[in-house]
Amino acid sequence: MGLPSSSSVRVRIAAVLLTSLVLAGVWLAMRCTSPGLASCSVRTLFGGAPKLDVPYVTTRPETVALMLEMGDVGPDDFVLDLGTGDGRILIAAARERGARGLGVDIDPVMIRRAQANARRAGVEDRVEFRVADLFDTPLGEADVVTMYLLPQVNLQLRPRLLAELRPGARVVSHAWDMGDWKPDDTQRGGGAYVHRWTIPARDGMGEVGSDH
Repeated sequence: MGLPSSSSVRVRIAAVLLTSLVLAGVWLAMRCTSPGLASCSVRTLFGGAPKLDVPYVTTRPETVALMLEMGDVGPDDFVLDLGTGDGRILIAAARERGARGLGVDIDPVMIRRAQANARRAGVEDRVEFRVADLFDTPLGEADVVTMYLLPQVNLQLRPRLLAELRPGARVVSHAWDMGDWKPDDTQRGGGAYVHRWTIPARDGMGEVGSDH
């Protein structure tokens, strides 16, 4: 049998390259649409994409407004937005209510988006967005904590919220509750439930009231 012609070799090479490109495209599509991984960028694709505790889902403007109202957010408040995503809750707190605050998210692409949104809204001097794990973020400075997480994440955070936040601080959660720590108020807006808790006074041992 004779050697294959140069044209047939080129066809085979082209077929291999095309197959590789298709497989790479499929991998990229699966990677970029995975709800458990950070948003696609050169950094996250080739530098290691962090796994998310909570996939990013947008909060409707009506729900954002209700969260800020239920949290009684005002110009003297420092708002901590856990899992901030594109920063819309914290930006609204600064723009509409004069608050200051910090938003944290493990996804660097979303943090860059939040920073850009804050600049466009003219509130970059009142808010900071930081790439950070919400479980490693100190909570004690906050007057109001806002979050749209998942039930199991809320429950993991609950002991720290009660231990680190000052009595009178408010915790506002989009959609999910805190198990047997019953909210002080629950309302519905923008097609979603919003829950609010107030950190109770501590007893002489530095512990919160036994009813929580």
